[in-house]
Amino acid sequence: MTILYEDNHLMVVNKRVSDIVQGDISGDASLDVLLKEFIRVRDHKPGEVFLGIPHRLDRPVSGAVVFAKTSKALSRMAALFKEREVEKIYHAIVEKCPQPESGTLEHFITRNTKQNKSYIHPNEVPDSKKAVLHYHKLASSDHYHLLEITLETGRHHQIRAQLAGIGSVIKGDRKYGAKRTNKNGGISLHARKISFIHPVKGERVEVLAPYPKMDIFPVFFRKKDVIGSQA
Repeated sequence: MTILYEDNHLMVVNKRVSDIVQGDISGDASLDVLLKEFIRVRDHKPGEVFLGIPHRLDRPVSGAVVFAKTSKALSRMAALFKEREVEKIYHAIVEKCPQPESGTLEHFITRNTKQNKSYIHPNEVPDSKKAVLHYHKLASSDHYHLLEITLETGRHHQIRAQLAGIGSVIKGDRKYGAKRTNKNGGISLHARKISFIHPVKGERVEVLAPYPKMDIFPVFFRKKDVIGSQA
């Protein structure tokens, strides 16, 4: 876990594959707990450290996650996410390139909490929510394709379910039909960039998250149009 941006109000970290943002039934140490302890020690804080969570990433997903260091920043950031005023760009490595290579996916999505899995539907069904994303191919290797994805909505497992639904399963995502798991135990979905208007300062914040080292993202750096550097 690496801190990518920090001020008195916010912290953006580069979540590693397998990190959990907030505690769950696994009992594993979560990022919010680890960061609270880090801040407490670093800043010599005598009392409890506040750290709010305005959004989350799935455990097998890597990339940029925002934390709020004050209650005011938390409520305002949560509102930005709810009002879709935060731009989130993801990079995904898929086994099959979508056709066409750029487009918009619109489905209705339902969530099965027992399976911890989401299902897409072409039309509205009971308890479904509309799911919209935009994608385009950045590059291809001999066996895989790198996609850039922008979310218009933020549903449970949305990118994973929608891409799998059109036959473009994310590398390593066995839950949604990948051929095999990744060696690092995660999936090749990375929250590459996040940008928003700072909820307190009013200035634009744009953070680019380096790719995981234990994945094949570097294969695509010699290809054209890949956002950012290899770092």
